[in-house]
Amino acid sequence: MPEDEEIRGALYLAKVYSVRTKGELEELVRELCKELGITGNSPREGTLEEPVYKEALTCAWQRFGYPKALAEGRTRILCSDEEGEMEYLAEEIRSFLLKNISKTGGHLASNLGMVELTVALHRVLETPQDKIVFDVGHQCYTHKILTGRRGQFEQLRQLDGISGFPNPNESVHDAFIAGHGNTALSLAIGMAWAKKLHHEAGLVVAVIGDGAFTGGMVYEGMNNIGKLDNLMVILNDNKMSISHNVGALAGYLGHLRTTTRYFTAKENVNSFLSGVPLVGAPIKTALQNSKKVVRRAMYHSTIFEDMGFHYFGLIDGHNEPELERILQTVCAQPGPTLLHVVTKKGKGYAPAESNPGNYHGVSKFDLAGIPDPEIAPAESFSNAFGRALSEAGDADDTLCAITAAMKYGTGLQFFSHAHPERFFDVGMAEQHAVTFAAGLASKGMLPVVCIYSTFLQRSYDQIIHDVSLLRENVVFAVDRAGFVPGDGETHQGIYDPAFLSQVGMPIYSPSNYEELRYWLAILLRHEMQGPRAIRYPRGGESKVLAGYGCTGREYDKLVSLPGAKTALVSYADEVEDALAAAELLAKLKNYSEEMKNDVVKKADKLESIGYKEYLSQMK
Repeated sequence: MPEDEEIRGALYLAKVYSVRTKGELEELVRELCKELGITGNSPREGTLEEPVYKEALTCAWQRFGYPKALAEGRTRILCSDEEGEMEYLAEEIRSFLLKNISKTGGHLASNLGMVELTVALHRVLETPQDKIVFDVGHQCYTHKILTGRRGQFEQLRQLDGISGFPNPNESVHDAFIAGHGNTALSLAIGMAWAKKLHHEAGLVVAVIGDGAFTGGMVYEGMNNIGKLDNLMVILNDNKMSISHNVGALAGYLGHLRTTTRYFTAKENVNSFLSGVPLVGAPIKTALQNSKKVVRRAMYHSTIFEDMGFHYFGLIDGHNEPELERILQTVCAQPGPTLLHVVTKKGKGYAPAESNPGNYHGVSKFDLAGIPDPEIAPAESFSNAFGRALSEAGDADDTLCAITAAMKYGTGLQFFSHAHPERFFDVGMAEQHAVTFAAGLASKGMLPVVCIYSTFLQRSYDQIIHDVSLLRENVVFAVDRAGFVPGDGETHQGIYDPAFLSQVGMPIYSPSNYEELRYWLAILLRHEMQGPRAIRYPRGGESKVLAGYGCTGREYDKLVSLPGAKTALVSYADEVEDALAAAELLAKLKNYSEEMKNDVVKKADKLESIGYKEYLSQMK
C-alpha cells in the first residue's frame, strides 16, 4: 500500500472514533464508500483491497450499533462483487433463521422467501437515511439480522426480546411499526413527501406482498402517488405461477428497461419531438398511445403504469446479483417506480416450499418437520370452533363461512373441505369481508365472519353501517381475542368487546371448548336475529377452566367466600387469572386474620404481666 494512502486510511479510522454526532458519522461513511469506490455497490480497482479503509468502515458500522461480526460482514458484503459470496450469505441466513425459529416460533415461510431481496436492498440502500417500510412486517427477519440484531434472535417474540415485526422503538433502521397489512404504501407516500418538504436525501421503499394487494387501501395509496421521485414500491409476489414463455419475455423486457440507454433514448426522443414546431406534439402523442397498446399486449397487468408508476418486472427474487443490478439502475432513475419481484415462499426448506400456508406462522418445532394441520391439527379454540361450524353446516345449507386470508389460522379448513361452495376466502380485505357478509345476509344466508380480533377493528365502519343499522344476521367469530403472546402490541385482541358492545351487539366469551360449542350452536339459530359475536382466545383451553364444563347460563358464580367484600368479574380465558387472584386474596385474608389474632394475644399478655416483665420474656 502506498504510504500516503496508508496515512489517509489511518486518518479516516481516527475520524470514525472521534465523530460525535450521527450526521457526522453518516457523512464519514459516504466518504469512505467513495474512497473504496463503492458507488451503487459497484467496486473500483485499486483502493478496494486497502485494509485500513475497510477497518475504518467496519468501525463506523460498530458506531452505528452493529455487533463486530455483523459490522465486518457488512463491510465484506459492500466490498464484494462475487456472486458466490452472496449465495453463501443467503444460505447462511436461511440456516440461521431455521435454527432460531425452530426454537422460538415465528413467521417462517415468508422470511425464507425474502432473504436475497433483503440482502440486495441493504447492499444498494443506506438505512436509516433510506427507509424500508414492510407490508406486512412479519417478513422483516433478514432485515433485522443485517441491522445489528442477530444476537437477539434467541429472544425473538419473547418478553423483553425483539419483536417479530419492525418497530422504531427497537432500532433506527425500522422505519415504522408494521403488524397489519395494506398500510405500507400510504405510509411510504407520507414519508416520501415529508423527505421532499424537509429537502432530505434518501429513498423510501415499500415492500408489499402480493396478498396485501387485495386490500383497498393499497389502491387508495396508488391513486395518490403524484410525481414522487423518491418512492419505490417492491411487489413481492410469492404466489404467481409464470409460464416459461412469459417469464422469458418479461426477463428480456426487464433487462431492456433497466438499462440507462432506455431512459436516455426515451428522454432524447421526447425532448426532440417537443422542440419540433406544429407536428412534434401530435407525433409524440401518437407514439405514446401506440406504446400503451404494445405494452398492454405484452404485459399481464398495466394498472401500475396507468396509475403513475414506472413498472419493472418480472424479476427473479432469488437472483441477488440481478436484483442488485436492477436496484442500482432503477434508484438512479426518476420515480415513482414499481419492481415486480417473484419469490418462492419457504425457499430453501422443502416442507415450507411444498406447503407454505402451514409454515406461515409456527410454534417451536423439530426441523425434521411440522405435522400437517390438514391431517393432525393441534387442538385449540380455533380448531374446536372450525369443527363445530363444519358440523352445523351439514344441517344448515344457508350457513356460509368467510375468512380474510386466514383459513388455517381460524380453523376453517374443516368447513372449506366439507362445504367448498359456501366457503369464501376474500384475501387480506377485512372491510370487504364484513360488507360481503351483509350482502349474503340480506338475501337469506347466514354468514359467519371469522377474523382475528386485531384485524376486525379495521372494519369498524362496515360493522356499523352495513351490518348493525339494518340488523343483518351476521355472526362474528372473533379469533385471537384477549391477550396474544408472541406477536406483540400490534396483535393484541383487547378492543373488540368495547367497539362491538358500543353498537349494541351481544358478545359471548366462552372459557373452554364445551362453552364454545354450546354458545356457537345458540348463535347459529335462525330464531336469533341481528348481528352477534363469539370471541375466543389463541391456543388451547386450560385444564382449570375445562374442569368447570358448561352450565348453559350466561353468567356463572365460580367461587364464593363467606364475608367477601370484593367481586371479581371476568370472561373468556382471563377467568383463570381472576380465579388465581381470588385464591391469593383468600390467602392474604387468612394471613391477615392470623396476624390480627396474634397481635390481640400479645396485647392481652402485655396487659396481664406488665411492660417490663413482657420485655424480659421477649429477650
